[in-house]
Amino acid sequence: MNAKFARAGQAAHRAARHPVVTWTARAGLVGFGLVHLLIAWLAVRIATGQPAAEGDSSGALRHLAAQPTGRWLVGAIGVGLVAMVVWQATRALAGPYEAEAGKITERIVAGARAVVYGAAASTAFGVLNAQAPSNAASQQTATAHLMSATGGRWWVGAAGVAVAAVGVGMAGYGVLGKFADKLATEQMSATVRRLSRVLGTAGYCAKGVAYALVGVLVVVAAVQFEPDKSRGLDAALRSLADQPAGGWLLGVVAFGFACYGVHCGVQARFRKDL
Repeated sequence: MNAKFARAGQAAHRAARHPVVTWTARAGLVGFGLVHLLIAWLAVRIATGQPAAEGDSSGALRHLAAQPTGRWLVGAIGVGLVAMVVWQATRALAGPYEAEAGKITERIVAGARAVVYGAAASTAFGVLNAQAPSNAASQQTATAHLMSATGGRWWVGAAGVAVAAVGVGMAGYGVLGKFADKLATEQMSATVRRLSRVLGTAGYCAKGVAYALVGVLVVVAAVQFEPDKSRGLDAALRSLADQPAGGWLLGVVAFGFACYGVHCGVQARFRKDL
C-alpha cells in the first residue's frame, strides 16, 4: 500500500513540476496580484466616497472586463488560477503516505490554497458570464439560506469565527515574515530582499485585518439575523470606511492590498516550489 502511495506522490510531484503548470501558475500569480491591485484601487474609491463596484475580487474583475481587451485578460487570469489550483492540489496530494506533522500541515495549507484559488478562478470565469452574481450578493444569499435552516445561525457564527481566525493567522504570518521561507531569497539582491520583506509584511497584515473584519461581520450577521451584513470583503471595506477616520484606515488597508499585489509578482519570480 505504501508503495502505491509513494508512486502516487511521485506522479503528483511530476505533475506539479511540469513546465506548462509551473509557467502558467507563475502567470496566474501575476494575475492574482493584478486583482489585488484593482481591489486596492476600489478601496481607495470607497474611502474617498467615489462610486465603486464591489470591493472584492468579482468587483475588480468586472472592472477589468469592462476595459478594452479586458475580457481576454480576465480569461487569461482564470486560466492562470486554474494552473495555481493544479499546483497547490498536487502539493496537497503528493506523498500522503508520509505522516510527519509538519508535512501534513503543509498539505492541509496547500489544499486550502487550492480551494481559494479555485474560488477565484470560478469568479473570473463567472465574470465572463454577465449573468453571474457578484461575490457579495452570492455570500449574502448563501448566508440567508443557511440562517433560515435549523441551527443555521450557529453554523454561520462558527464560520465567522473561523474566517476571523484565518485573518488573524494571516496577519501573524506577515508579521513573522514566514512568507520569506517560500522564496529563493538567495537569488535576490539585497534591495529586492528588503523590498520583498516590506511588501509581504504589509500585504499579509492588510489582508489579515480585512478578513478578520469579514469574520466579525459574519458573526454579527448571525447574532442580529441580518444576512446583508455578510457580504464578504466588500462589506468589510465599506464598514471600515464608515468608522471614525475610516477613510484613512481604509487607505492603509488599500496600501497593504497593493503591496500584496506587487508581492504576488515577487512570488511569481522567486517561489521555490515553482
